Amino acid sequence: MASVGFSVEGQVATVTIDRPEAMNAIDAETGEALRDCLKRIETESAIRVAVLTGAGDKAFSAGADLKKSPPPSESYAATAFGSGDESFIASLAIEKPIICAINGYALGGGLELALACDIRLAAEHARFGLPEVKVGTIPGAGGTQRLPRMIGASDAMLMLLTGDMIDAAEALRLGLISRVVPAADLLGEAQRLAARIAANAPLSVRAIKRLVTSGRMLPLDEAIRLERLVWGLLRDTEDRQEGRLAFREKRAPNYVGR
Repeated sequence: MASVGFSVEGQVATVTIDRPEAMNAIDAETGEALRDCLKRIETESAIRVAVLTGAGDKAFSAGADLKKSPPPSESYAATAFGSGDESFIASLAIEKPIICAINGYALGGGLELALACDIRLAAEHARFGLPEVKVGTIPGAGGTQRLPRMIGASDAMLMLLTGDMIDAAEALRLGLISRVVPAADLLGEAQRLAARIAANAPLSVRAIKRLVTSGRMLPLDEAIRLERLVWGLLRDTEDRQEGRLAFREKRAPNYVGR
């Protein structure tokens, strides 16, 4: 049975980590399948937005599957200076928006995967944690870097240094997630939100994601200059003209990504 489900409805792709018997932990096969899904989302023009979730109602993902993680076959130096050692989660770079529907535990690499997404919705029973410090390691797929940027250094350090879990209400208070949704409505809410985003001008959506992502690393004046440059690039697109025309004609716009 495939460890990752993939479906497309309209302009929205839904990716489901499908190992509920292992709390949707990510083994080598699952990681490779997720890479393939992300590549497909990025390259297929008909897909404009993606939803990422886990199968079942217990876990989004418990992170790396330690039971199926073999010892490395080569030295770290050989990996780092050879084929590279960077996790696909740490380096996840896709310009189309990804909405994460967190349907239970999001722990370790599972939370790091959620952090790499753009919008996070969570079921009321969801729990979040980066427990790596409790087993003698660190979050190595972006956790120590994305979490402080998202919720602030003090709250991030509290989670990282204790390894303790927080519930959905606390995650909402910290700004780790955008909404708490009843579990039965979670996937539908995420897909409806994705469809609303997909109905917008695709070049504008991708430009906004790139600006937000890049701008966080830049001084404000440089980020604003980049914003003006991107605004100029979009000024003469067909979609911008279509949007203004549709507004005047009081109809839904027909965006084509040009």
